[in-house]
Amino acid sequence: KEEEELQKRFMAPPVTGLRELRRRRRELRSRMELLIMETQGEVCRALAALDPGASFAVDTWERKEGGGGISCVLQDGEVFEKAGVNVSVVFGLLSEEAARQMRSRGKSLKAKDGKLPFCAMGVSSVIHPKNPHVPTMHFNYRYFEIEEADGTKQWWFGGGTDLTPTYLNEEDAVHFHKTLKEACDKHDLKLYPKYKKWCDDYFFIKHRGERRGIGGIFFDDVDSPSKEEVFQFVKSCAKAVVPCYVPIVKRHCHDSFTPEEKLWQQLRRGRYVEFNLVYDRGTKFGLLTPGSRIESILMSLPLTARWEYMHTPPESSKEAEILEVLRNPKDWVH
Repeated sequence: KEEEELQKRFMAPPVTGLRELRRRRRELRSRMELLIMETQGEVCRALAALDPGASFAVDTWERKEGGGGISCVLQDGEVFEKAGVNVSVVFGLLSEEAARQMRSRGKSLKAKDGKLPFCAMGVSSVIHPKNPHVPTMHFNYRYFEIEEADGTKQWWFGGGTDLTPTYLNEEDAVHFHKTLKEACDKHDLKLYPKYKKWCDDYFFIKHRGERRGIGGIFFDDVDSPSKEEVFQFVKSCAKAVVPCYVPIVKRHCHDSFTPEEKLWQQLRRGRYVEFNLVYDRGTKFGLLTPGSRIESILMSLPLTARWEYMHTPPESSKEAEILEVLRNPKDWVH
């Protein structure tokens, strides 16, 4: 009975298998896999309810080196041009390149005969709406575990949720940030300001001198105060995804827009692509992991985007207004 109930909340059977997850349900790995499966289901159902004519294609894939995933993608809807919500649970041996990337972030990884067994799992999503007055949204929550030569395990969590509007709407920005702040504040009042700054710093397109969007929260390599406390924090953040975004979509998905506004959206999406392909660590890690599924990694890219030579919006325009905020991040909640 419990298995049937769980199955209804998921988009597909989990990678590890329900029996196995229930048998090891006290282990954090199993609890995290159940959380990412539930988050995928919640987000897909919420998006499908906003775009009733469209439906998610559900793809289950396996990785021959170990593990697999579930990719759910909605394309060419009335409201969403492309929305993807992916779950992946992969394990095996860390590639040299991936281990190098981690060591460069201060991880001291002691390999046994050059081998590092790892397990990585997460849920990630990028939602590109049709209407330029509805922002793009991205979130990702993940857990990583590595077994070193002496059998000790290093583990950490990472993730975040951030918003990329084409045009600035202060009310939306405040709602989005407040919802994330409430999720963080349940655990520690220091978390939101710290992770908000980290988000602004991380999603920075250096060669453009601007952020990808108006931020949110972002964190990585979090392994304290304890496994249980960090897991509960990540759970609160995952549960905040639907309430921080869905009201904004409802508010604007029927707004009228001009061809000029649509063009500006396409140019902003070009910036989104630049960040993801040049700087994003998750994209890089995925591309460096043997046997990873390229379609799922590049799901974050929009269906359409544009790059115009030397495009500069007129001063004091609504287009210039959003650029100002992308160059100088604001505090939205105080």
